[in-house]
Amino acid sequence: MSKVFREFLKKIGSGPHTGQNLDREEAAIAARMMLLGEATPAQIGAFLIAHRIKRPTGAELAGMLDAYAELGPKLEPIKRSSHKVFVLGSPYDGRSRTAPLSPLTALILATAGIDVILHGGDRMPTKEGLPLIEVWQYLDVSWQHLSLVQVQQVLETTGIGFVYLPTHFPQAQHLVTYRREIGKRPPLATLELMWCPYQGSAEVVSGFVHPPTEIVMREAYNLRGSQALTTVKGLEGSCDLPRERTAIIGLSSPRQDFFERLCLHSKDYNSGGKNVELQELDAQAMQAVLAGESFSKGEAMPTELMLSTLWNTGFYLWRSGITPDISTGMAKAESLLREKLVLAKLQELQTVVKNI
Repeated sequence: MSKVFREFLKKIGSGPHTGQNLDREEAAIAARMMLLGEATPAQIGAFLIAHRIKRPTGAELAGMLDAYAELGPKLEPIKRSSHKVFVLGSPYDGRSRTAPLSPLTALILATAGIDVILHGGDRMPTKEGLPLIEVWQYLDVSWQHLSLVQVQQVLETTGIGFVYLPTHFPQAQHLVTYRREIGKRPPLATLELMWCPYQGSAEVVSGFVHPPTEIVMREAYNLRGSQALTTVKGLEGSCDLPRERTAIIGLSSPRQDFFERLCLHSKDYNSGGKNVELQELDAQAMQAVLAGESFSKGEAMPTELMLSTLWNTGFYLWRSGITPDISTGMAKAESLLREKLVLAKLQELQTVVKNI
């Protein structure tokens, strides 16, 4: 038993009257001890559920991110890149209702010259939803067997990388068991939305569900003063923009005291409609989008998946600085799909991953 960790547990687990928050350094030590297995299983489980009940502060999340930055895998800066890399953070426990768009978004952004990094693991409690690693498999891209050095090579070559928890960050993967045993999402689930496994200049995009989560995310980033942050109240807590409701987005700036709020409506961009349901997503539907089939066949209306992809990607092309506004971004994404350039990017990625 760790006596040091027990003191942290006593602080956060003593209830609303006598309990205390950890400071940033204490939170970093606690996270490090959990990742390295220096705390006992009983202590780790108690800490995670106590922290879940108490709710983490910005300082605590900043400290835990410090530990992740110290112990976790880090892709090296891309020398050829003149743009910030986009790191898209979505819940590791996946999707159960709506179709994930991040792999399609990543392919279009990479085609346009923006490097993208995603991260996650396999099916994970508590939701046990569809993870991004399986969506990539729909597209015949398997990241599981690649070492971090090989992921770096794929990123350098194609502009897309995926950090896979079981292979690249086994210390964090070890903590997945506790999620299943406590039956609740621990603060680690928020941490993962914010984590940046990249050493160069990056724009971290963090999905969220509840407004208080966004507040502590912003506090943590301000304390660390390291990366630019975009927050998205997206589909199931992801960074995929919704179409059936207002897309609530937060944009940070180099000024740490400034945070811009955007409320976007897809209907204002001729993309109103319904979010694509998860059961409608399969390899054929995704391939049809990437091949621009709605356009090449002269169909009167693009599919819902195509509209969702254009809406989502148009925003990120604008946010990356590639286009002056979202409408132009959507038009550029459509052009890249029409000209089969995104399909060519997928084929390049498939070839590089298989032959590396």
